This record gives sequence, structure tokens and C-alpha cells, in this order.
Amino acid sequence: MSTDDVPFLPRAATVTTSRTAPSWAKKTPPAPKASARPRVTARKFNAPRDPHEHARKIAENVLDAWYRSFGGSSIDIPLGTVAGLSLLRNVPGLADWVLNLQPEELPQLLKEIYLGHWINRPDLINRAIRLHDWAWNPAPDKQQLRAVHAVACAAIDTGLLDLTGHDDPGQRSEADVLSPLLTGLRHKSDKKWRGEYHTPASVTDLMANVTVDKEVVKPGMAFREPAVGSGGMFRSVAQRLRELGLSPHDFHWYGNDIDSLSAGCAAVNTIIWDLGPRCLIGCADSLAPEDDYAKTRAEARDAFDQRDRYMDTARTIIAHRRALRLLDDLMPSKEPVA
Repeated sequence: MSTDDVPFLPRAATVTTSRTAPSWAKKTPPAPKASARPRVTARKFNAPRDPHEHARKIAENVLDAWYRSFGGSSIDIPLGTVAGLSLLRNVPGLADWVLNLQPEELPQLLKEIYLGHWINRPDLINRAIRLHDWAWNPAPDKQQLRAVHAVACAAIDTGLLDLTGHDDPGQRSEADVLSPLLTGLRHKSDKKWRGEYHTPASVTDLMANVTVDKEVVKPGMAFREPAVGSGGMFRSVAQRLRELGLSPHDFHWYGNDIDSLSAGCAAVNTIIWDLGPRCLIGCADSLAPEDDYAKTRAEARDAFDQRDRYMDTARTIIAHRRALRLLDDLMPSKEPVA
């Protein structure tokens, strides 16, 4: 922990990571049924008392839905679908509305979710680009869209919004939904050569309770995690701060991971858990000699500058359109020529 003073954050590379699909998932996909789909209502899900067990159940059902629907080997797609839905706030009727969307409507929903958060945190949404760039595909695979739909339904029916959709960030931070899903999607050999083993929540909670003491931790200090994964240690520390009556917004957070998918999950979790405006999530080798947080700060600065340029352009276009409409209203209508 330190007392560095840095205001903001990054952009990620678009690389494709895949895992080998199970042998039973390589069969020829079934032809879609032509009958109209009846209106669906969200099921009543008896969530486990333990939020971490609830998160694991969501991951289990999403994995089953993805592979049984022949979604393919691109693990960023089901991961990005769940990540996007996790950014929604749960309002009455939302779950039913999502369940009744057609498969081809889901990419647009996810784009709007990510763009909505890009307005406030372009750095984090850019860092999570691996999770949502597929939604911009102008010619998506129809079978893959059906698998995305199955994933969305499985997540909603297993109570995803009950876990991540609270207005209170403390309740949204009770578990990491993306960690068990990411590790479940990774092939064993893939995890082994990456050295990717996420620390269990029970361990990170214990570490946070032992190291974060009100007599030592003061606003303005910084927490650093050179192998952040999906951000589990940050979640535990943030919850500990809340227990002590402190706000995560008053601290600096520096997370870094060499894997872009993990860094993307950490970026999304930063928003879900409301760590505040002083959170940096980088994607680089923490063992490299150069200062990767300087690079991350530069990427963040570029993201905010880009956002500001786009917003200025949008405001100019809106102002011109209003002026043209006003001019049309002021111009006298021409009399018909006899």
C-alpha cells in the first residue's frame, strides 16, 4: 500500500483465446425450430445462501448452455455476455424482458450496455474490449447467436441479476461472478501454461481482514495487485473497507494482469463493485522492467481524450440539427403558385 496520486486509466488488444470444445459439442448443430417462441417468464431460482456458491452455480449453468447450444470455442463470447448482463441494474420486469429478446437482438443490447458505461469509464470499457468486440460483428453466426441467447437465459434463470443487479455496491460485491466462469471456460492445459489460478474468495477475504486495519489504512493510500486476475483481491479489500466505514472511492487501485481476458474481467468488475474513479487496470507483464502503470495511465488518458472528442462531435451534430429545425420553423412556407 502507498499514497500515490493518480487520477485515471486503458485500451486492450484484440487477440483471440479459445479452448477446445468437448467432443460431444462437435456434433452438427440441430436446425432451429420454425415455430414462434412463446413468451418466457424468469424462473424462480432458489439461490444458495453463500453468494460464492451462487456465482459458481451461474458459471456451471452458463457453461452447460454454451456447449449444449454448440456455441464454439471462443470463450470471450459467453464471458462477455455474462459480463455485460452483470452491468445491468435489476428493475422489475427486466429479467423477463431480456429472456424474451430474440437471439439477433442480444448483440445490440450488449453494445448499448457497454457503450452506456463507456461514457463514464472509457478506460475500463476499452480494457474490456476482448469481452465485447464480437458484438460488433456485422455478419454474426446464427448458431452462435442462439448459443449467446442460451447463455443469457441460463444466467438470468440462475439469478445473475439477484447477485449483481443491486443498487447497493456492497451487495453487488458479495461475489465475483466472472472468476468461476473464466476458469471454467479455460482448458486445463491452457490454465497450466498461463499459470492462471484464481485465489479462492475465502483466502482473499481472510487476507483482507488481516491486513486492512482502520488504524493503518487511510484515505489516499493505494492498493496494488500485480496479478489481478478478475480482481478477487480488490473485491475483498473493498468489502473490508466498507465494513470499516470507509469508501473505496477514497483509495487508489492498481491492478495488472498479463492475460487480456482476465484484465477485461477485472475492468468490468471494477464497475460492478464500484471501486471508484482512481482505479487503474492494466494488461502487461508485471515482471517486465518498464513501468507498466505509466503505460496504462497513458492508455487511459488516450481513452478519455477519445471519448471527449467523440462527445464534442456529437454535441456539434446535435446543435446543427437543432439550428436547422429552428430555421425551418422560422422560414415562411411558400405560397402555392397559381
